[in-house]
Amino acid sequence: MLADVKHILVIDDEPHIRDVVTYALEKSGYRVTALSEGRGAADQVENLGVDLVVLDIMLPGADGLEICRQIRAKSSVPLLFLSARSDEVDRIIGLEVGGDDYLTKPFSPRELVARVKAILRRFERSTETHQTPRVLVCGALSLDPERYETQYGGQKVVLTATEFALLASLLERPGVVLSRAQLIERAYDDVHISERTLDTHVRRIRAKFRGLGIDPIMTVHGVGYKAAEAP
Repeated sequence: MLADVKHILVIDDEPHIRDVVTYALEKSGYRVTALSEGRGAADQVENLGVDLVVLDIMLPGADGLEICRQIRAKSSVPLLFLSARSDEVDRIIGLEVGGDDYLTKPFSPRELVARVKAILRRFERSTETHQTPRVLVCGALSLDPERYETQYGGQKVVLTATEFALLASLLERPGVVLSRAQLIERAYDDVHISERTLDTHVRRIRAKFRGLGIDPIMTVHGVGYKAAEAP
């Protein structure tokens, strides 16, 4: 097995879905571990060296949202939700608890693979160049793309891959207002992302910094977002 082959953890209680997802991902060159329940998933992510999680929301026992919370308590590994529920409220809740993307069943295996690739590209974008990425700094706030670490005043703030890419896109152009469409193109690299989803991720980033007494993102009403001035 090549060292650079990405390892995907698939958690779904439906055998047919697990088989379809596993086949599609393995055919695309990924290594897959498939589980029928989420118990111990947070430990599996750490112990197996997982690069991305595909997680069903409607699991028996602890549902996918709770499993996501458990994973997020330990890891910022990229996470794609699967769900039979298509309501926008459910989608937003999935993103609010720490999901990077959300795919509704039934889905095309090709679209699933495309979503997985897009999420991984966002996670790896900072390390794909030959040059060492520079640390992005705004006052006491710093983002280190090489280590995928975020700090404010020396205190670590854990961001998901998508949240990190979004905040980095703003810090890369300090003082410049980016429209939602521009942010989707720069931070997501995925045409499926809606502006509502973007706003959800912005709210989640703000919530993580709220306890530190800052808001790293400024809303420019009717236009978009920009990095807040150095606190």
